[in-house]
Parts: sequence; structure tokens; C-alpha cells
Amino acid sequence: MFKILKILYWIFNVVVITALLAIHFVLKERSYTDSINFYARPLPLIILIVVLLSLFIKKRKYHLILAGILLVIWLGRSFKIHIPETINASDLEVVFWNASRENGFEEAFIESESVPDVLVLVESEKNNLEKLQSKYPNYFFYKLKNEIYIFSKAEINIKSENTSKYNSTVINFNTKGINFYAVDATGSFDVPRSWEFAFINAIIKKEPKTIVLGDFNVPFESKHLNKMKTAFNHAFNKKGNGFRETWFWNLPLLSLDHIWVSKDLKILKTQKIGTFKSDHSMLKTYVKY
Repeated sequence: MFKILKILYWIFNVVVITALLAIHFVLKERSYTDSINFYARPLPLIILIVVLLSLFIKKRKYHLILAGILLVIWLGRSFKIHIPETINASDLEVVFWNASRENGFEEAFIESESVPDVLVLVESEKNNLEKLQSKYPNYFFYKLKNEIYIFSKAEINIKSENTSKYNSTVINFNTKGINFYAVDATGSFDVPRSWEFAFINAIIKKEPKTIVLGDFNVPFESKHLNKMKTAFNHAFNKKGNGFRETWFWNLPLLSLDHIWVSKDLKILKTQKIGTFKSDHSMLKTYVKY
């Protein structure tokens, strides 16, 4: 009986691991259902499952070899090492944060340990703009659609505010001669990402001196970001250090938040700032323009 159970467990192992690998490396986003499975099973989670399955068998060598291979793949994809360049006062400091509805500008300044040139918050509710404007009279605060807030040291020009039927929002604005797109893509599993990225990608244009930042709610590996990868440089990939993933609660599971920079601008340094004030890490980048 025990031998039969061992055989059944091996079969269970093979089925589970094969399914997980197929979801992540083969099926990916071929359909709506495949997409849900792909987003819900990031590579770090698959590695953990393989290791946990190995705990209940004596000959776990193959499990550990597979886990090791997957770990190397994950580190190769996500862990970045760069030497930051010198930051001058004339360079542009840009910060993005999904504030998780519990935080506002004051908390963002504390976590960033600076007052940046441009700061975009999404899912932010706790902002008293009148009080903030009084405290920072020489700067500018803006409340836009769907809990998106913008802070800027220079006055900004809001060019457009667009929201899809399913609440993905793209704000296009200009300040200091830089064209910005602030993105907050819907996180609902009821809405296919292909719908929302057809909306988002139609708005964002490949233009000189452009920065795109936001919570895209798809991992960096998603095919829906292919247009962004072609038209822009990924700020963390170019000048970040450590794990690229920004979610969940400082665990490096998924790269949902991104800053993209047009290729005519030079990225000097990018930081991912971990915090327990939100389930999303903050992103900060410095750009020479």
C-alpha cells in the first residue's frame, strides 16, 4: 500500500510541476484563462512549490536540480546590478508609487526621503491639497481621474485624461519640457488585460523626451508590454539594483510597477524603495535631460 502511495505521489509531482512549467513558459497569455494562471503563478512561487514537493520524498535530487535551474532563470531575468552615475542638481528626479489608498504625498515624501521634481501617486485617497499647497507654496499639486495625484516642482500642462470602460486610466501631461504618461491599469481579474492594453497602447505615443510611469498590473514578462519594450528603455533594467519585482509587500513576486524612458533621455540611477505602508514598492529614477 505504501509503495502505491509513493507512486501516486510521484505521478502527482510530475503532473503539478509539468502544469506549472507549461503555464509559465508555454501557455502564458494565449487566452484569458491562461493569462489568469500565468499572473497568479510567478516564477518565485513555482520554485517554492517545487522545493515544498521535494520535502515529502527521499530522492529529491531532481526536484532540487529543477528548482536550481528555475532560480538561475529568475535571477537572470530579475536581479540587476548597475553602477549608478553622478546625480546633479539639474537632473530630473521622478517618483511613482501605488499608495494603496492609505497614503498620500506626505507619506510619499517620507518614503522617498526627498521632494522629487515629479511624483505620481495612484490609488491615493489621503490628500488635503489645500493644506499641502499651503505647506509647499512654491510647488504644484493636482488631483486627477480615478485617485491619481501628481506633484511637480514646476507647473504642469494636463494634455489629456482618458479612462476605459473598465477603469484603466492614462493621464498625459507635460512639465519641464518632458512629456509624461501616468498609467493605472485595472487590476480586476474579470477584465482581460488584452482589452485594457489595446486602450493603453493606443494612447501612449513614441515621442522624444517622454517618460511613462505607472501600475500596469501585468508582470514585465507580459506580451502586453512589448510595445513599451520596443519604444522605451525600462528604467530599472537600465540602472536599477536588486530585484525588479515591486509587488507583494516587499516580496519579489511580480514586476507590476514600471517607469519607461524614451531612448533619447539618459537614465542615471533607478531605485526600488521597499515599504510596508503599501503592498507596492516605490520607484524612483533620475534622468538627464
